[in-house]
Amino acid sequence: MIRINNIKLKIGYKNEDIEQAIRKSLRINSFLSYKMAKLSIDSRKKDQIHYVASVDVSCDQEEKILKKVHNNNIMLIKGTDFKIPEHGSMPMQYRPVIIGSGPAGLFAGLFLAREGYRPIILERGMAVDERTACVNGYWKKEHPLNPNCNVQFGEGGAGTFSDGKLNTVIKDKSGRRTAVLKTFVEFGADPSILYVNKPHIGTDVLLTVVKNIRNEIIRLGGEVRFEQLVTDIEVINPETTLLHIKKLLKPEETYELKSNAVILAIGHSARDTFEMLYKRGIPMEQKPFAMGLRIEHPRTFINEAQYGYHPDYEDLLPTADYKLVHQAANGRAVYSFCMCPGGYVVNASSESGRICVNGMSYSDRKADNSNSAIVVNVTPEDYPGDHPLAGMYFQRELEEKAYQAGKGAVPVQRFGDFRMNRMSEIAGKIKPCIKGAYTFSNLNCCLPEYIRDAIIDGVLSFDRVISGFADDDAILSGVEARTSSPIKILRDADLTSAHTCIYPCGEGAGYAGGITSAAVDGIKVFEAVMSKFMIPDASTGNQRM
Repeated sequence: MIRINNIKLKIGYKNEDIEQAIRKSLRINSFLSYKMAKLSIDSRKKDQIHYVASVDVSCDQEEKILKKVHNNNIMLIKGTDFKIPEHGSMPMQYRPVIIGSGPAGLFAGLFLAREGYRPIILERGMAVDERTACVNGYWKKEHPLNPNCNVQFGEGGAGTFSDGKLNTVIKDKSGRRTAVLKTFVEFGADPSILYVNKPHIGTDVLLTVVKNIRNEIIRLGGEVRFEQLVTDIEVINPETTLLHIKKLLKPEETYELKSNAVILAIGHSARDTFEMLYKRGIPMEQKPFAMGLRIEHPRTFINEAQYGYHPDYEDLLPTADYKLVHQAANGRAVYSFCMCPGGYVVNASSESGRICVNGMSYSDRKADNSNSAIVVNVTPEDYPGDHPLAGMYFQRELEEKAYQAGKGAVPVQRFGDFRMNRMSEIAGKIKPCIKGAYTFSNLNCCLPEYIRDAIIDGVLSFDRVISGFADDDAILSGVEARTSSPIKILRDADLTSAHTCIYPCGEGAGYAGGITSAAVDGIKVFEAVMSKFMIPDASTGNQRM
């Protein structure tokens, strides 16, 4: 296959434009087929905005064509396909159990199911349809927060109520990242995620995708058990672990489950599970992360700042995003994180008496505002003590302050008032675009001084990149404390914890930072389990429900 890089395409291009560029680049009249490999927008010159594409072309006599064109942007390539490892030789008496149905858990479960391992997935939250109704009910104040089913817990994990962003900095020499994207497309995502520069699915589409993956796991012999909270884990021996599980359905009851491979895909917010694991002696350590606030601007303002003013760009170009970084005067790194073009700030709380926020976009990204977290690096030196869970306790402390500041709702503030350390009373020209109850407050009381100062310094600096970013009426909300896990659950070279059959996995365990990297880690753990164990036969144990 021939890869052609750096093809420039006009806004509103058609397939014929790509085909013409291929023929011109390769100096040929016809070819067999082509597919888009990469697509990004070059908006550095507002009066010359265009797409830049890489295209993979199949044609006859490819090596002969390359000798003729002499162009560094044209080359022969070989695809990197993910290779399933050989099955292991150790008998599997008890089926694999996966705790958590976020991207790490779902992908580990799907790939195990495809190879005949019939995994059991335990999810403390509800299936996606029931979960959506539960979350919307909480946002509308129809019922209190459900600590087991919310924006953090439930089918699909925290990513289900997000922008569904799939961009990642991980390399793909193994083909795992491509396998993740192809799997998302297989189960309902738009095929463009395979080649666009910053792929995203959107919350509305992601709801269907995760449901389709779950149904495929079940069709292949696996099980997905919802409203099942793992309350204890006992390591019987290096080959067997006993799980204590509470069924949260009414009436509540408990049962036990043995497994030869327990995959911990618990997510970054399963704080009660982290405490249980620590008491059980599972090795873990502190890990740095970042926290701060969300900032909102009008979607049209960000679009114009990035693209210039062109009335027809609303339909021809995707909603604009940004990525901003600054070194604050106090030495802290401050940067935009999880930017949601045309999206909503959401109440992402998972514990009573605490408030945290996140960003969420639907697939069309057409909400009135665009928002992003503006976060500051936090290191273990900032934590209150050297306990492995100290970072988690630090998160809780700031989330409690946010709850008090908002009196149970999301506290919001105009940026101008935040700078002056005075309470906001009403919105200015920018209205909050928030899922869940909110109230005007003073966010200064929610943050340590070094985070507050770095955010102000950063926003003022970002104003030099996007003029108007530091508008006094820009809306802040908080706190953004769940950027990643403040804990790493240690694992050995075989990906197990302390020579047990427990496999820490995904973002919660400290080995990922987003949907794609979590899914990739789920595939890595699948490989580790498969490489060790034989396919279990139909008589393999585990309690069925």
